Amino acid sequence: MESNKVWFVTGASKGLGLTLVKQLLDKGYPVAATSRSLNQLEEAVGVHSNFLPLAMDLQNEASVAEAITKTIGHFGSLDVVVNNAGYGLAGSLEELTDAEARQNFDVNVFGSLNVIRSVMPHLRKQGFGHIFNIASIGGFTGGFPGFGIYCATKFAVHGFTESLAAEIKGFGIKATVVSPGYFRTNFLAADSLSTPQNEIAAYAEVRAVQAAHQNQINGNQPGDPKKAANAMITVAEAENAPVHLFLGQDAYDLAYQKMGAVTKDLESWRSVGTTTAFAKEMA
Repeated sequence: MESNKVWFVTGASKGLGLTLVKQLLDKGYPVAATSRSLNQLEEAVGVHSNFLPLAMDLQNEASVAEAITKTIGHFGSLDVVVNNAGYGLAGSLEELTDAEARQNFDVNVFGSLNVIRSVMPHLRKQGFGHIFNIASIGGFTGGFPGFGIYCATKFAVHGFTESLAAEIKGFGIKATVVSPGYFRTNFLAADSLSTPQNEIAAYAEVRAVQAAHQNQINGNQPGDPKKAANAMITVAEAENAPVHLFLGQDAYDLAYQKMGAVTKDLESWRSVGTTTAFAKEMA
């Protein structure tokens, strides 16, 4: 496996991003990684000759552009981009305020778009590259009470990655949307999962799902983040990389359930759904 590709990973001070950075460095890859807190990032990763830690504000286009420029200036190129930064948000659609919902979109969606806009001129010029956008199985199936806004942000990541893949294919650049299931990171911890400021008592099922994620699922996730990171590295080195990468048996099971449900609805309502064209005029 070649190790000369330069990687750029956002949200790298914890979770899957941190694990990926460590795996890449262990394999000899040059890595630039970003976090809101430079000190936290440096403490989490440590000192490596191939490592460039960067403080970056995803919501500030100038800050994003500066991080991209520093990476290329330091390593001479930038080949693989991983839009990993993001956070979870629990709460029913009625409970969450406009500000809470928009903030989740600002980080999970528009932050990644800021990176894509900034890095694309470089990737187009060199004629190759790979962009990984980290979504979630919750971006493919939304049947999680209390996670509607979070799922919506990750559905958006799915959508724009599919379009991105079509837009940049002609430039020799690849795009992959990554949909992990439950992996044993700190994603469900208090510093990564936001909860509603104004909870509504009537939403008993939402509270139960929220509590299950925070108390029972957290720390017991079946997925090994090291294996997820290695899977992404394998895909980055593959000649024919997929647009969709699902990670974890649970993600596969949920994806097949969703596709089965959609197929059932399509076939059950075909007689209604396909009767919407203008009537053909008689010759």
